[in-house]
Amino acid sequence: MILVCGGLADKVTELMCARLEAYGYPYRLLDLAMFPRGYTLTASWQGHTPTGYMAGDGWRLGFDEISGVFVRYLGADGRIAPPELDAALIPSVYAEADAALMTIFEQLPCPVANRVTGGVSNNSKPYQALLIRKCGLLTPPTLVTSDPQAAEHFWDTLNGDVIYKSLSGQRSIVRRVSAEHRKRFELLAHGPAQFQAQIIGQNIRVHTVGDELFVTRVRSDSIDYRYSHQDGGHTELEPADLPPAIGAACLRLARELDLLVAGIDLMETADGQYYCFEVNPAPGFLYYERVAGQPISAAIAEILHTGQFSRQSASTEPVVSIRETSSVPG
Repeated sequence: MILVCGGLADKVTELMCARLEAYGYPYRLLDLAMFPRGYTLTASWQGHTPTGYMAGDGWRLGFDEISGVFVRYLGADGRIAPPELDAALIPSVYAEADAALMTIFEQLPCPVANRVTGGVSNNSKPYQALLIRKCGLLTPPTLVTSDPQAAEHFWDTLNGDVIYKSLSGQRSIVRRVSAEHRKRFELLAHGPAQFQAQIIGQNIRVHTVGDELFVTRVRSDSIDYRYSHQDGGHTELEPADLPPAIGAACLRLARELDLLVAGIDLMETADGQYYCFEVNPAPGFLYYERVAGQPISAAIAEILHTGQFSRQSASTEPVVSIRETSSVPG
């Protein structure tokens, strides 16, 4: 039995439930919009593996019955607050309830997409960059600084071909550092920022699912194609291939981070170099599945149903497998 943990207001969670329904794979939904209200959760540990069960309206699922877990945690705006609780207590209730789930999912022996520890590196982009390079991928020249003079020197060295982006897991829009931004470098004394050399080329989004790669080429006239519509830009997506060494490095990176499912952002330059910008531990793959026809949810469903991918199997050197784009039940 597959456990889906999330809220149906989240389109990726809704897609996964629809995919499991289409394939006839049995699953239970733990609706985080309501949790913990209406649910029972009991767990104990002997060694590292938890024993116990969770139960919802009309169902009960023992941990040993779970073949795989798909989880996407919700923010406070995606949840329905219990009306009987003092509003001041509600954030603590959510934090405690989610921490209980995270602790259980961390130690379940079945595949989990994804365990929360897999996303820790996303909270520090400089740390994540170290792991990216460790796995054999290039990263752009980067400066993290609160020193205005260091920012000025970085700008001058790169002739102004510089972008800025978030240092943490907080989502941000990637922008080019303009002359107006440069005038504000003195404000860096109040807090650091991350600057990178602007790499020119074509964006490649790689989704890893277990041992499989789903590679999408993104043709866009915007620096951050995710927000090209806000700039009046144009974006096209199409399935693509990767050199075997780059594909293997992407799989190695997902395994290094303990991510069953990962979204890896690359840039291919005109001379055939591949630079990695970051790894998303909770990728919103609906866009790439819908527009480029990548069967990502199907691959996730298969692993969670069979339970045939484990952390132990991830310890071996990866073998690249790129699935052909195909239609999946809608």
